[in-house]
Order: sequence, then structure tokens, then C-alpha cells
Amino acid sequence: MRWALVKVCLAVTTMVVAAFAIPLGLVVREMASDRAFSNAERQAATIGPTLSITTDPLQLRKAVESTQMGAARRMAVHVPAVGGGAAVDIGGPAESGAGWAGAHAVAETRAYGRAMTTSVPGGGSALLQPTALGSGDIAVIEIYVPESEVSNGVSTAWLVLAGVGLALIVGSVAVADRLGARLVRPAERLADAAHRLGDGKLGARVPEEGPKELRSAAIAFNAMADQVVELLASERELAADLSHRLRTPLTVLRLNAASLGDGPAAEQTRAAVEQLEREVDTIIRTAREQRPAAAQGFSGAGCDASEVIRDRMAFWSALAEDEGREVRLAGVDRVVRIPVGRPELAAALDAMLGNVFRHTAEGTPFAVDVHDAGGAVIVLVSDAGPGIADPDAALRRGNDGGRDGSTGLGLDIVRRVAESTGGDVRLGRSVLGGTEVRVWIALDGRARGESGGARGRRGRRKRSK
Repeated sequence: MRWALVKVCLAVTTMVVAAFAIPLGLVVREMASDRAFSNAERQAATIGPTLSITTDPLQLRKAVESTQMGAARRMAVHVPAVGGGAAVDIGGPAESGAGWAGAHAVAETRAYGRAMTTSVPGGGSALLQPTALGSGDIAVIEIYVPESEVSNGVSTAWLVLAGVGLALIVGSVAVADRLGARLVRPAERLADAAHRLGDGKLGARVPEEGPKELRSAAIAFNAMADQVVELLASERELAADLSHRLRTPLTVLRLNAASLGDGPAAEQTRAAVEQLEREVDTIIRTAREQRPAAAQGFSGAGCDASEVIRDRMAFWSALAEDEGREVRLAGVDRVVRIPVGRPELAAALDAMLGNVFRHTAEGTPFAVDVHDAGGAVIVLVSDAGPGIADPDAALRRGNDGGRDGSTGLGLDIVRRVAESTGGDVRLGRSVLGGTEVRVWIALDGRARGESGGARGRRGRRKRSK
């Protein structure tokens, strides 16, 4: 497109320059010719007064030689025979005064009584100017005009015109090239970003600059790319979350398989459960590695946290009874509305309780507490296990590829639930002596604004065990 604009501008400018320069060059040539013959007419007019007074050859010769043209031997005077005398020819290229145009041209000028111009053999032109004498006869003054004087300054003027026209063409091409670059560069950036996005580089974006139409295209492309990233992130999060939710029945299967005793069937069952758990971990880890860094929020009309916690604890309490774990539940005897969907809160609870069963020995008690803090709801999941010797390392586990076998997605699910409201997640030492996971869920804009800053930034560093 850039070269097309240059060619169009080149063609248009060339036609405009030609349309003006060619006629102007012809006018310049005509003006030079008119100037040369006008000067010849003025020189011829200087002899007119002398001819009106006398036709004496000696006097006429002196008058001719006193003029510029006569001194340059470019003037001749042809006087007809007066009163029975002989005709007189004075001046000219030779002393004979024969002139340049010839006797026929002189006679024709005298017969018609008007000035005329004729070509001279060998180059140049001759101006024949008739002049009336006192006797009533017609004398002819002949002025020789060389070709160099007729074209004097024409070549220079034509060169100037050609230079100006060439400069205009070059300037117009340069301007068209710059304008074309301004149009083409945003289009090239848009095409390059589209190729990079097609190659899987989801961070490809286009600067929103250039002409209005290309700016609109860039804005639309960036919006499309953002939507693609969001859709892919949601898909990967969904895959990871669904896979992680399989952890709950897998935990039950693993614990039940451990109680089957010895025997080939029991060993095969335990091996199958372990293999299934490894495959689920692989799916979670793969989805997590491909997930963009931007956290994805949750949508939903909210739910009653107490009801969801009671429902999930009914499931986990049965498993805890099988393992001889003491369970304590507090703060769920009243309605506690939170701006989190029921499936998200259930997934977060399953992630935290699954970690308790996974990383503590059988018979270890645990507790779930719910506190209404006015502008926020705090959910505490604590256990009496050995605790976490290095909480920072445990929180970094989600970033180091899960070298200890953990997927790092457990607390990440919890964190995203909390941060979707402006809250956060914290790890600490529980009153039971083990680990405490504190989930802060903001309820309104004020709490969200207060907690979404410092607490939200700390929460984004949290990862699961």
C-alpha cells in the first residue's frame, strides 16, 4: 500500500508539473523572441527621423554607423530611386549594402507597406521595417536578428523550470512515502501482533495509534486478545479446579484402600488409587503451568457460608470418624451471606480440608470456625498436626513446580475465592498447635478497598501445601 501511494502521488505530480511547465516553457521562448524583435524595431525607429530629412547616402551612412545595430553591421537601409536618381543601399553584412533578406523581400515589404520578418539563409532572421520618406516613397530598414539573441535566456529558463518541477516531484514522493509509512506501520504492527497471537503469544498487543480507522482496529484487536486470554484462563482454571475437586473422593478412596488389609487385591486397589491420584496431580500441574499470571475472578449471586460449611462438614465428618479424628465446628448456627458462589466456596473448603487429611496423621483433630467481622467474614481451618516448619517455603510451593509432590493449587483456589471479594489468605499457627488457614472474605466496597491493598498483595503470594 505504501508503494501504491507513492506511485499515485508520482503520477499525479508529474502530470501537474507537465501541464504547467510545458506551456510555461513555450511562453518563455515566445517572450524571448518578442524581446529580440522589439529591440530590433526600436533600433530601426532611430533611423526614421534621418530618412524623413535626407536621403543623402553619406548622411545616411553616418546615421546608420552611429546606431548600435549599425556599428555591429546588423542594420541596412534600402532607399528607392528618388527624382530619377539611383536606389541607395547602405549598411549590411558588406559594404555593398545588399542586406540579408534579399531584394525580393525588400520589394515585398515596400509594396505591402508593413513590417515583416523573414528567415535568413545560414541562420537567424531579418526584420524589415518600412519607413515613409518626405517624397512619398517607402524606404526599408533591415535589422538582422541572430538566432542566439532570439533564444537568449530560454535554455536557462527551461533548466530552472525543469529543476523546480523535479524538486516538486521528489518532494511529493517523499511526502507520499512518509504518509504511506504512517498508514502502513500501524497495519504492519497489527498484522505482526495477529501472527504472534496465532503462534500462542497471548501477550501480543497493538499500540492504539495511527489513523482513526487503524486505531479502531487496534482497539478491537486488543479487546479480542484480552477476551481470548480470559477464555483460555477460565478454561484452564476450570480444568484445574475440576481436577482438584477429584481430590476429595480420591482421598476417601485412598483412606478406604489403606484399611483393606493385605492381599493381592488390596495391593492392586491401592496401586490403582495411587496411579489415579498421580494422573490427577499431573492434570492439575499442567493446567496450572499454562495458566496466565492474571488472577481470574468469580461470579455469582453469593451464598450462605454457614449452610455450605455445614453441608461439606457432613461429608468430611464421616471420613473423620473413620480415622478417629475429633472435629469442632463453630459459628455456623446463623446465616452468613458472602459474595461468593456456592460451588467456589465448597471447592475452597474441600481444598483446605483435603490438605488436613492428606498432610496430618490419622486421629489428628481439626476445627472449622466462622467469624462475622462486620465488613468481612473470616473462615478458619485449623488442625493439631505438626504444623509448617517453613510457611514461606510452603507458600512458594505453588511456584516451584511442586517438587515435593504437591500441585500447589489447594490454597490457590482458596486465595482466588478470597481475592475475588478483595480479601486474602494467611497461614499461621493454630490454637490446636498445628496449621491455621485464615480466609478473609470482604463483604462490601469499604472492606474490599481496605483489604484488597496490603492484604490482597500478601494473598497473591499464597500457595497451597
